[in-house]
Amino acid sequence: MKSLIINPGSTSTKIGVFEDETLLFDQTLRHPTEEISKYASIIDQKDFRKDIITSFLKEQNFDIKSLDFIVGRGGLLKPIPGGTYRVSDELLADLKTGVQGQHASNLGGILAREIGDELGVPSFIVDPVVVDELEPVARYSGMPELPRRSIFHALNQKAVAKRYAKESGIPYENLNLIVIHIGGGVSVGAHKNGKIVDVNNILDGEGAFSPERAGTVPAGDLVKMCFSGKYTQQEIYKKICGKGGITAYLGTNDVRDVFKMVEEGNEEAKGVLDAFYYQIAKDAGAMAAVLEGKVDKILLTGGVAYNPYTQKILQQKLGFIADFVVYPGEDELLALVQGGLRVMNGEEDAKVY
Repeated sequence: MKSLIINPGSTSTKIGVFEDETLLFDQTLRHPTEEISKYASIIDQKDFRKDIITSFLKEQNFDIKSLDFIVGRGGLLKPIPGGTYRVSDELLADLKTGVQGQHASNLGGILAREIGDELGVPSFIVDPVVVDELEPVARYSGMPELPRRSIFHALNQKAVAKRYAKESGIPYENLNLIVIHIGGGVSVGAHKNGKIVDVNNILDGEGAFSPERAGTVPAGDLVKMCFSGKYTQQEIYKKICGKGGITAYLGTNDVRDVFKMVEEGNEEAKGVLDAFYYQIAKDAGAMAAVLEGKVDKILLTGGVAYNPYTQKILQQKLGFIADFVVYPGEDELLALVQGGLRVMNGEEDAKVY
């Protein structure tokens, strides 16, 4: 089965063409800031991005009519359980409206549906960032007006959990896993019998700090900062998400730079690096408690998981809970095509939004 996978980012659109799970070709189509800035909203970019995609496919002499299905990256929809969703009229409307915000990923499902309809083939999204399978007890925050929300690396967390299940020959629904994703953000999820029953909200500041995000910070001091008159709301939010974490301490969001600093004897960098892994381990320990100590495996993934020290230090801190399996990086295009194939091959039913 041939498929087109569409993963839009703020200044690029990554696409891949697959035959089953084999990548035929892929490309990151760059969009200059001056071009993107012509459009008043993200949705207004739809035709521009679609033309670039179809033009590229023509340049590759690829027959677009040979496609069997299209998958787009899911956007900021209402909270939904994990899985593969057909891009229904309701789902399409919410992507266009931006029910939880306007984000480039919203265009994934919109473009998939439009191209799919023109070809007469189905269109899907898979495990968007708003996947929410939290148990009721996990939603309490201590402030009724602010329930805990589930926003995290759902696509990659689900993909590596299902990959481990397939490799081990045990159904995902029969496993208890802790999945640690370390990239620009850090998410630590408790996977219980096929559902992610607890996970930190990586967008709004919760859990370990990461290369770009502040994670959990002292709430009282944050309130004082907000009302100090020194910062706008936008500046405060940027401190939480975008310019927080390692970036705030050391001026870089690249963990490789931090290791170089440590090698050169930078004591501040060493302190930040130690705290980075310390906090991740703390979060994973909390998820072990969520799973009542019954943890089959700890899965480590994301770009920073390539680093041998990352693997070594987290195994040292968490090895008493369960054994580790490492799946470095995040192959989002493959994860998206696998979600579509599970439905097309009859392994799963497409979920209804």
